[in-house]
Amino acid sequence: MSKVVLITGGSSGIGKCMGEFLTGRGYRVYGTSRNPDKVSGSVFPLLKMDVRDKATVEEAVNSIITIESRLDVLINNAGVGITGPLEEIPDDELLNNFETNVFGPMRVIKSVLPHMREQKDGLIINITSIAGYMGLPYRGVYSASKGALELITETLSMEVKGFGIRAVNVAPGDFATNIAAGRYHAPLKEVSPYRETYGKALKMMDEHVEAGSDPEQMARAVYAIINSKSPKIHYRVGAFAQKFSIVLKRTLPDKVYERLLMNHYKL
Repeated sequence: MSKVVLITGGSSGIGKCMGEFLTGRGYRVYGTSRNPDKVSGSVFPLLKMDVRDKATVEEAVNSIITIESRLDVLINNAGVGITGPLEEIPDDELLNNFETNVFGPMRVIKSVLPHMREQKDGLIINITSIAGYMGLPYRGVYSASKGALELITETLSMEVKGFGIRAVNVAPGDFATNIAAGRYHAPLKEVSPYRETYGKALKMMDEHVEAGSDPEQMARAVYAIINSKSPKIHYRVGAFAQKFSIVLKRTLPDKVYERLLMNHYKL
């Protein structure tokens, strides 16, 4: 029987690539979008869902259960980027980031768990970020939201293992997608004390995304996880230097690692 997969945020970027890859290998994939009517050419069905809205989450999950009578894999991929000096990011943008990147995935998880528990089987894959392993200058809010999701997954793995459900994280580095175009970034203010350093960091972040890896790497990684009999809790996918930065953070003294980051971002 083909496994049924739900991918939140499946209309573009990594989510779309994963959906196309899994569909091509016989999976029954459902993606989500806040505005599916505006998306054309999707090779898999797109359901309306805003992870910030509990009603749309439950409606989309119930639709899949009505059609398929089961849900085997949830890939929590929907998320938003955010950059800026903490002092200058508006409170409503701080809240929106956590609503989308942290509370949103939790809403979807809570909606699918009763169905997975009933079928005594299921896999939850939370797409986090290598940025979630460290506090990065002008990306602190994003790092914090993805780091929170990493810890939630660790907890979830222990709580649901006894029901036959597995929970894993997949932390991507920089991939060549349209994420930079859709993120919120605090404006570069003429009078801002952060103008020069934030401007340089923002330019560097955009260049990293443009030169990022092929998102099919993420699709292949997720495909391997789905087919693993005993998946790990943490996976990192991306350039060697980005993955190695996690090792450096764990081994170097805090101030030495901080200086490496500051030099990298020219602070």
